[in-house]
Amino acid sequence: MSGHIPVPCIRSCAGLIFLLFCLSACDRGRPLLSLNGPSMGTTWNVRITAPDLAEEQLREGIQAVLDRIETRMSTYRPDSELSRFNRAQVTDWFPVSAETAKVVAEAVRIGTLTDGAFDITVGPLVDLWGFGPDFHPDRIPAQGLIDAALAHTGYQKVKVRMDPPALRKTGPGIQIDLSGIAKGYAVDAVTAYLRQLGVKNFMVEVGGEVRVAGHKSDGQAWHIAIERPADEGSAVERILSLTNQGMATSGDYRNFFFLAGVRYSHTIDPHTGWPVRNHPASATVVHTSTMTADALATAMLVLGRERGLALAQREGLAVFLIERNKQGFKEYASPAFRRVQQAGLATEE
Repeated sequence: MSGHIPVPCIRSCAGLIFLLFCLSACDRGRPLLSLNGPSMGTTWNVRITAPDLAEEQLREGIQAVLDRIETRMSTYRPDSELSRFNRAQVTDWFPVSAETAKVVAEAVRIGTLTDGAFDITVGPLVDLWGFGPDFHPDRIPAQGLIDAALAHTGYQKVKVRMDPPALRKTGPGIQIDLSGIAKGYAVDAVTAYLRQLGVKNFMVEVGGEVRVAGHKSDGQAWHIAIERPADEGSAVERILSLTNQGMATSGDYRNFFFLAGVRYSHTIDPHTGWPVRNHPASATVVHTSTMTADALATAMLVLGRERGLALAQREGLAVFLIERNKQGFKEYASPAFRRVQQAGLATEE
């Protein structure tokens, strides 16, 4: 999985270009309120159909929700709950907010569901490979260093308690990085805030992860684009019509390096400590929880096509994979994803 928030931002912002292109193309001239701002090392965007509330009130409220999440889950703010937990060289229960406990609990659940393909403790490996804040993807670390970092990873080494909310690590060197799930949760949190205000028709995007509710002002479903995972340039691979669903995409096409003719991606396999090989270039998941979709999209890159689609079949997950080959790209979709696509086409008729 990707390690620090600014790393996946590179990919997410590129996807956002096409998200906004698609929305503007579909809704040109429609009465939509567009709001945006910074958060979690990236940006957020919200579109609301025919809002009844004041623009500044909405903007400040959304920003407050996102700022609250950042003060709890950021690894870049030394005063955040997560940073303080990571610094604590103890194995006692560490009190956190119910919100942080909820996200960590879901991360651990996805880790179990995917047999460790999603692991919130791989930050040391991401740093070791040069994809962390000190970005230097120009050499392969020694296997001894990889093995040493692996000794301090493992989602099973993180324990969660909901009442009262607290986290515990089985070893003092264990650290958590929620960048592979926190943006998805932030989308869901903003969605909940808008619903509390009585807003019914909107699109929320944070760092490329998206959730929609209701419909556009013309009564049609929201159109969300999936980007083609090209190393250079940008293009739309597919457009989905969604209603009351979240969507997240992870890919290897914005953060990687070549060395001796081999491509090394920022997505680390938690089992080996090495960047994933022979994996999809892009994985998209549609789910009622954007938080869950966010984590699963990363897991699909680690699992690969066969194991990923097998999991999607078993769990009824809407998964869309794009693989890179000599001819270009090839698409693979789970049955649940095909149903999502067909439902969208039916809605547009």
